Amino acid sequence: MADPNPPPPLAGEGRGGGAAAARDSPAATPLLTSPPKRGEERGVHGLRLGLPIAALLLVLDQFSKWWILEVARLPEVRHIPLLSTGPFGLDLTMVWNRGVTFGLLSGDGPMNHLILALLAAVIAGLLLRWMARAETRPVAGALGAVVGGAVGNVIDRLRFGAVADFVDAHAWDWHWYVFNLADAAIVCGVAVLLADALFRRPPAGA
Repeated sequence: MADPNPPPPLAGEGRGGGAAAARDSPAATPLLTSPPKRGEERGVHGLRLGLPIAALLLVLDQFSKWWILEVARLPEVRHIPLLSTGPFGLDLTMVWNRGVTFGLLSGDGPMNHLILALLAAVIAGLLLRWMARAETRPVAGALGAVVGGAVGNVIDRLRFGAVADFVDAHAWDWHWYVFNLADAAIVCGVAVLLADALFRRPPAGA
């Protein structure tokens, strides 16, 4: 004889029970991934723009120095006129710079160029950290230019004990410091950083 009072159904059985169990099972729960934080996303974009610029300028700088030293033989020739327009002129003049950009802090001795190379490498590392936190594309690009130029000159110091400078711009018989492509990249990058710091508008709602 059948029991007139059957036991109540177990949890999950009956209508909708299977669906409820499936919903409650860990395997059916979708994995929720939080979106990247704003700082992380900004860092990725800063490095994505700044690092290729640094690499490109480094390659161009080293290629230009190779051409000057090995093809044009500027250390032997010493001077090659390029352009003369009225009082303005642009020449190639060989100068071995044992200081920093534009000959600052120059000095002789192996320890001098080693200390300057280490100092430039440390500064480049700090700039890379800044690049990872760059808030705008101009800042990331400018930091890439400075890093690429700094690394290019560090390579010269480690190879030759000095930096190969060769661009000689002059006007009315007055000559600017002889420089190279790495120096130009550093100066232009610093100029962009200064302009960004002085003239950038704060974001809306700040």
